[in-house]
Formats: sequence, C-alpha cells, structure tokens
Amino acid sequence: MEQNPQSGGRARLRPVDLAREHGLSTQAVRNYEEAGILPAAGRTAHGYRTYTPLHASALRAFLALVPGHGHRTAASIMRAVNRGAVDEAFRLIDESHAQLLEDRRTLRAVESALRDLESSAQSDRGARGEQGGMSGSGAMFIGPLARQLGIRPATLRKWERAGLVRPRRDQRTGYRVYDEAAVRDARLVHQLRRGGYLLEQIAPLIDQVRAAGGLQPLEAALRDWQDRLSARGRALLAGAAELEAYLRDRG
Repeated sequence: MEQNPQSGGRARLRPVDLAREHGLSTQAVRNYEEAGILPAAGRTAHGYRTYTPLHASALRAFLALVPGHGHRTAASIMRAVNRGAVDEAFRLIDESHAQLLEDRRTLRAVESALRDLESSAQSDRGARGEQGGMSGSGAMFIGPLARQLGIRPATLRKWERAGLVRPRRDQRTGYRVYDEAAVRDARLVHQLRRGGYLLEQIAPLIDQVRAAGGLQPLEAALRDWQDRLSARGRALLAGAAELEAYLRDRG
C-alpha cells in the first residue's frame, strides 16, 4: 500500500479498498463519509479521496451496528462518535438495549397469555350462562367482550373490518354475537397487538389458526419472535465489540 505523507505514516487506502472488504460500491463508501458515518477523508493533490485504517475501522463498526440497532440509529451513533459526542452515542446504545428488554417483557406477557388462553376460555364457557350480556347460545356480545379484553368496542369493530374477528349477527336484534371461535380470535389479536404485531401481520396468522383449528401456529410465531430477539441481542454485542475497537483506534 502507498503511504500518505500527510497521514502520520498510516497506510493510505482508496475508496475501493474499503468497499471491497464488505462487498460495497465505492459510491456507498463516499455516501457514508458524506453522511458523517465515516470521518472526513483526506485528499490527494489531484483531489482524490484517501482513507486510512481508521476509516476502515469506522466502516466495520457501522456495518456491525446496523443489524442490532437499525440503519438510522447506527448512523446516529457513528456521527456522535465522529464529532466527539461519545456520551450521546452511549445514550443511543442504551435506548436500543432498553427497547430489546421491553420487547422481551412483552414476549413473556404474550407467552403467559397463551398459556392462560385455553383455561380462560374453558372458565368463560362455564360462566357465560350465569353472567349478563351473553346471548342465549352462550356466546358473547361486543360490550362484555370488549370489557373483558380491556379495549373499546370500536377496536373490535376495526378488527372485524380487517377480517381478524368474525362475529355473527343475532337474527332478532342484529347485535354482533361472538361465538367461541370469534372470542378466541379476538384474544389472539389482542395479545399479538400487545406484542407489536401489525394488523396485516396478524391476518395470515389468524387464517392459519382457523385452518388448523388450534393455537399451534401462534406458538410457532412466538418461537420465531424469541429467535429474532436472541439474534438482535447477539447483534448488539457484535456491534459493541466493533465500536469499542473503533474507539480504541481513535485514541
């Protein structure tokens, strides 16, 4: 490699040298520099960009941060470090870890709800004949079901429009009536919404539950969720290791 007489003896790297290590384009490397993700490059007498191993270390740190923090936060972390605001970078890292912890707590809550779902449904079937707000067939009307879930009736109507819950109509009154399957679906939707799932993500899962006639697809989704959280945790560790290496290189 060439030596840059203005870089304190450190090896001088071309944009393509940084790009090649990660399978990037040279334009991507230039874009990262312009975005402040990499320190400012040096220039040759002819105006060409030159980089050093410090820039290579910064690029490795950024790319390692992305899987755990996301592109936007990873970029903000690198910009903070490069302008000397290391405490700001640490705050952003702390926020990502706090979000992961909250997601883990939510997952545990959903898993607990899943374990309770069948026993609750059985208890409800035994109690419906004794409580007000129930139809003659033992199914639930919208008000009692909404109160049981801690949501508004309008939310249940929104889920119905999205095809996630399918109440029937009482022929005499026209009221919505939620049979056992509809109550089950409403509970599943409620728990998945608490877990951060969007309605469009829930719809295929509910279809699978209906087709299978059980909760196995939901259990598989929770296992996948757990795997994704574990992968994020490892990615945060990997990103921290590369960032620490970059901080040491900066001195």
